[in-house]
Amino acid sequence: MTTYLLAGGGTAGHVNPLLATADELRRRDPGAEIVVVGTATGLEARLVPERGYELVTIAKLPFPRRPNRAAISFPNALRGVIADLTRLMRERRVDVVVGFGGYAAAPAYLAARHAKVPLVIHEANARPGLANRLGARFTPFVGLAFRAGMLPHGRFVGMPLRREIQALVGGPKAAARAEALTLFGLDAGRPVLLVTGGSLGAAQINGSVFAAAADIVAAGWQVLHITGNRSELVDPGIPGYRMLRYCDRMELALAVADLAVSRAGAATVSELAALGVPGVLVPYAVGNGEQRFNAVDLVEAGGAVLVRDADFTPEWIRSSLLPLLGDRARIGDMAAAALGAGVTDGSARTVDLIEEALKGA
Repeated sequence: MTTYLLAGGGTAGHVNPLLATADELRRRDPGAEIVVVGTATGLEARLVPERGYELVTIAKLPFPRRPNRAAISFPNALRGVIADLTRLMRERRVDVVVGFGGYAAAPAYLAARHAKVPLVIHEANARPGLANRLGARFTPFVGLAFRAGMLPHGRFVGMPLRREIQALVGGPKAAARAEALTLFGLDAGRPVLLVTGGSLGAAQINGSVFAAAADIVAAGWQVLHITGNRSELVDPGIPGYRMLRYCDRMELALAVADLAVSRAGAATVSELAALGVPGVLVPYAVGNGEQRFNAVDLVEAGGAVLVRDADFTPEWIRSSLLPLLGDRARIGDMAAAALGAGVTDGSARTVDLIEEALKGA
């Protein structure tokens, strides 16, 4: 029996590819033992047990970026967590550690090195985080979700897709579109522009689309606008403009979309490409800039256009987006380009990499 230890979490961007990979491991080897290491405060604390996998929690240890009391206590705390994980790996006879980044990943990488357990890393963003930059120094088995990825030893494997998205690959999208039209109250005879900034929303995207909503509808399109929970916008009641604060069936929103305006998070870009949905990508303008790099593959393939957050204004919508909405042939070409750039077997490719590491051990 093979025992896999999967490490990562904090956000959906870490947890979802971890769970997709775990599902593929379980599919190939139903008798495998799968242990997930995360924290008690990340999304993994809820999602991992819900999926039926064992979760072992460790202390959340943000890397100190300035000299303070936390920086003084950090080395001892880290050593303690590494010792605990090393003991766990030996007691459970872990055969391979697979990391996806996040707070739980770096201690697991260091423990794997200490316990001499093979290590595999999957990096979801084109510009990697600190944990995976550390872990990539310890292993030649590094999978990248984007061709433009920036880790040593990295090879392109694509993104392990959420099971809801994977279920739409290869044909059932038409049936899902019909379900989505009913769920969202949309007209089957008009194309759909999906607008989303993620679960928390994106103020620049929300405000600009809201201001230009009447113009978009007048161009013959209908809008499915998911504003996020923090938005204070009030539905203007324009026929053909459907506003939601939150959507728990995003796979149906993607299935019904003929074009999407969105941020360029790793999962979003990967899912748009896998389903052949062309995009207007507006990267989040803060952080380490990873969203701009996430968009590179899809934009260079011709499946999306890139717009700076500050440039995405009602004026830009009227001068640039409306002409695109009126060019259905170009949108069709973009959809084909997106589908050509997409990866629908990222979970399988990631598990292939894991099996390669096991054979090498």
